[in-house]
Amino acid sequence: MLEEADELFEVYLVNLMQGQQYQSDYLALNPKGTIPTLVNSAGNVFTDFLSIAWWLGKQYPRQGWIPQESCEQARMLEVLSYAVNTLHGQGFTRIFTPEKYQFDQLETSTVEAQGRALVTAGFNWVNRSLQGEHYVCDQFSLADVAVFYCEFWAKKIDLPLPQRCESHLRTMLQRPKVQAVLIEEGYGRWLQQELSRAVA
Repeated sequence: MLEEADELFEVYLVNLMQGQQYQSDYLALNPKGTIPTLVNSAGNVFTDFLSIAWWLGKQYPRQGWIPQESCEQARMLEVLSYAVNTLHGQGFTRIFTPEKYQFDQLETSTVEAQGRALVTAGFNWVNRSLQGEHYVCDQFSLADVAVFYCEFWAKKIDLPLPQRCESHLRTMLQRPKVQAVLIEEGYGRWLQQELSRAVA
């Protein structure tokens, strides 16, 4: 979203596998030990995706990331919240970090299967919520960012997406800033493969 806004910013990587989110310097910034964390130029700290997305949407109103009409705002927030709290918070966390939900190593496959079931059901809900095949609302909004990163994860674990979610992913991959970020993050080859598949 900062790229979309053409904003200058600094990125500091936090290695979750090494537990850097629990180091004292990071906890001084974000006592929850979670990511992402955003510190704005005034020194305000936001420590979850929802608050960061909303602040950015209000900070850059000309981008139109928050719909003007109240019902559309509410619908956008519903999809945004569902993607972050259910798809990510309940589904993908079980797939990527099953140890947080298991009592012994024998339960790993069961927890991961639960996660896949939650994600599959979640995408089916998002699929029905997409009014068209391009964006959650009439134009690119905060919700599209959250849905996109979940769709990206689904692709990385070979989990099929429903038709409208697949089309939504293709639309997002056409955005120049999305392409730039993926390349910066080391996913340039994956991006080219996905774009080639879409053309084919």
